[in-house]
Amino acid sequence: MKKTALLGLALLSFSAAQAQDSGGLRIGVKAGATYSNISGDNVGQITGPNYSSSLGSYKLGYNVGVGTSFPITDDGFFSIAPELLYNRKGYEIKSTQKSVSGNVAKVEVEQQRVLHYLDLPILARINAGGLFFEFGPQFSYLFGSKTKQQMTTKYTNGEKDKVETSTGYLDYTGVTRGDADKSDLAQFDIGGVAGLGYQTEGGLSIGLRYARGFNSLIDSKNTDNEPKAFNNAFTLQVGYLLPLGR
Repeated sequence: MKKTALLGLALLSFSAAQAQDSGGLRIGVKAGATYSNISGDNVGQITGPNYSSSLGSYKLGYNVGVGTSFPITDDGFFSIAPELLYNRKGYEIKSTQKSVSGNVAKVEVEQQRVLHYLDLPILARINAGGLFFEFGPQFSYLFGSKTKQQMTTKYTNGEKDKVETSTGYLDYTGVTRGDADKSDLAQFDIGGVAGLGYQTEGGLSIGLRYARGFNSLIDSKNTDNEPKAFNNAFTLQVGYLLPLGR
């Protein structure tokens, strides 16, 4: 995580130095919602049974961080926009079992696994008036996770019981604990990002993007054939990039 953060800071500093010469540097904050899941032929090795990768079964999370933008062309039509984001991705599973026994009408189980990521997208941006289109690579570091489950038992008389369980936060870095927790997932991911949005001259923006991981989440160091399970995430962001150096 430290190496990723240092890389991000170095990249932002380099961007600032380049942009100040052209007078077009923008730097600021971004935040928004993340709608994510994992997909691939072998996702069951991570999720277990009853998992659905359909769009309606994605997990809702959030992202927050810093961003910068500097022009490559004099008219600002083409620019580079690196960001450093904390992003809560992951997946959820919902299942219902009916007619369990004489006095139990059904049992509903909801399981969520939150994957804590540092994302470093480095995006090329095409600016057409206020409208922009962006695409490029994203480097991600998984530094922790948490799994929680809620089981709701509904009885035929209308009563219900809820039982919640949680693994607690698992730290993969070893920063908050003496030794790093063992992770069943690969900690580094490289993916692709594509999106569009609108930004005002004052720097307020809203954007929608899709990111797809190219590295399998399943740690396959000791296997000949790589199991397939990949991150997928839609993000809706609002931001404010303050113009500097003008």
